[in-house]
Amino acid sequence: MIFSKQNRRFFRACVLALAMMTLATGLSGCATLDTMLGWVGLGSDAAPETPEALAMEGMTDFNRGKYTAALKRFVEIKDRFPFSEVALLAELKAADSNFYMDKFSEAKTLYDEFEANHPTNEAVPYVLFQVGMCYYSQIGTTDRDPGNAQNAVQAFERLNRSFPKSPYFVEASARTQAAKDFLAQHEFSVATFYVRTDEDTQAQGRLEYLLANYPQSSVSPQSTELLAQLKSGKGIEKTWRRFVPTISLPDWQSLPSAFGIMPGGSGGETGGGGKAKE
Repeated sequence: MIFSKQNRRFFRACVLALAMMTLATGLSGCATLDTMLGWVGLGSDAAPETPEALAMEGMTDFNRGKYTAALKRFVEIKDRFPFSEVALLAELKAADSNFYMDKFSEAKTLYDEFEANHPTNEAVPYVLFQVGMCYYSQIGTTDRDPGNAQNAVQAFERLNRSFPKSPYFVEASARTQAAKDFLAQHEFSVATFYVRTDEDTQAQGRLEYLLANYPQSSVSPQSTELLAQLKSGKGIEKTWRRFVPTISLPDWQSLPSAFGIMPGGSGGETGGGGKAKE
């Protein structure tokens, strides 16, 4: 049954009056009184009446780093008030809450859903950046599957192609460069493995691919030197360890300042603000 605002106020007034009478006559205990007050949203365990109230509570929790509690509020808005004015905010912040709890798979699913449901919304550049960050944040060591680095590159490049004037362009470019350098280091680690196992042909192929696709990488000088020795036909020096760099994702704070970003990122919410994850 749908009440107008006037009828709703009248209903609340009637319930409050009845509650006062109940209290005055002492006909029941606190449980009955609390139940009656709960009908009008004033009971001790009454849930917020409006999606706006839920959104306010969710954002308060989110800004304090209480992402589990915030997510609960945003999901409630999505489930109970899918057509409210704050439903779109709830969709976005539910994804962000998962992201800051390191639940990257869940976060990416929600970001993808947001883009699919609101393809022209002004938040789409941010959403695409966050999709890239879901992959980027899962990049491990170069002896593991480089899929996350590859996906991060694709996601950031898609963002920059689609929105070349977005505020995330510079940071996405820098993170693309870092992910590509990681991929180059992965190729180099595979090449040195082939050298160790006397698979020189395979090693040469890996090095040629590395230099063709990542010519500006941090391991290009070592790759060029090792490839030259392989091509010389004189056999490779088995002191191969001198070719092996420190294999890891470059420290984000050590990236060249020429990219024009400060440590911690320029994407506003992308860095998490150092909040504790709850």
